[in-house]
Amino acid sequence: MNSEHMLDMLRSQGGFCARSGSPMYGELFDLVAKDVEAGGMFASILSGHEDEPSRQAVPLRLLGGLHRLVLDARAPELRRWYPSTGGSWDAGAAWPEILNIAASHFDALRAALHQPPQTNEVGRSAALIGGLLRINREFGLPVRLFEIGSSAGLNLRADHYRYRCAESQWGPADSPVTIDDAWRGVPPPQAGVRIVERHGYDIAPIDVTAPDGEMTVLSYVWPDQHTRLARLRGAIEVARRVPARLERLSAADAVGTVTLAEGALTVLWHSITWQYLSDAERDAVRARIEALGAQADAKSPFVHLTLEPARDGPGAPIRFLVQARRWPDGELNVLAQCHPHGPPVNWQ
Repeated sequence: MNSEHMLDMLRSQGGFCARSGSPMYGELFDLVAKDVEAGGMFASILSGHEDEPSRQAVPLRLLGGLHRLVLDARAPELRRWYPSTGGSWDAGAAWPEILNIAASHFDALRAALHQPPQTNEVGRSAALIGGLLRINREFGLPVRLFEIGSSAGLNLRADHYRYRCAESQWGPADSPVTIDDAWRGVPPPQAGVRIVERHGYDIAPIDVTAPDGEMTVLSYVWPDQHTRLARLRGAIEVARRVPARLERLSAADAVGTVTLAEGALTVLWHSITWQYLSDAERDAVRARIEALGAQADAKSPFVHLTLEPARDGPGAPIRFLVQARRWPDGELNVLAQCHPHGPPVNWQ
């Protein structure tokens, strides 16, 4: 196995997890990297994937598959080490057992490498709904919401979550999802937003109202991040009572189905999705967005709202920006900057 690229992906992902509040995954990715470097069990599991581009997130696929084994009790001996199942992480004690599980569930972990990451990060709703509140202050119209890369469609229910910040709160007080420290700077307007249609599109949509779907989305959350897990479990509860239409379509095909409607604001949004699209698919999505913008007018406006990474130039640091382009005038605005998981969202 030519492991240099794989080692770089594993260590980079581990560093990112550690910096983002998951010391467990920081340590675990480092252990996996050392095992791969030594030609161990994980080198065999990852064999054939060494040339995958970083945007495919192979390391997250691997540990998502391992977490799934813990959550659905196929690896009960690891539950005492996983905080998501009530355990306490101890890298030195857990690692020998993880190697044993990897050997006994080799095929399951290999199969997990072919599953697109399904992060379903509910915290991103703080960026998306905050952006929509700012935008709809101008229009004041009912919203038809469309999302590409929606996975289980949890962010389509963003208006049913509670957002707290130093200056204010927004959203239903009895929501099972509370996002603390959601907004900094000038918070979004306190006006309401009425979402009258919810359409989600993904190449592998997940039905979280079914046990298998719930387990799948939970498996991609880093096990020692209790706040993220709690938000996700609450969002699954919301999804059971707030319907949203999910369809299995590529981003390009999905955007091709979007139409405008008089008397409503049509919104296409996505978050941390762009990196997973091919160049050809990005071009197709851009072309369709431009076509929709050309059709928009004062009675049937259109907005493209995103939370995606951006760079000011080669070698510049990556920033995660909330941006909106609205038609009929086509104006593009940077609204905020935040972590890729969402809060706190720092408004411009």
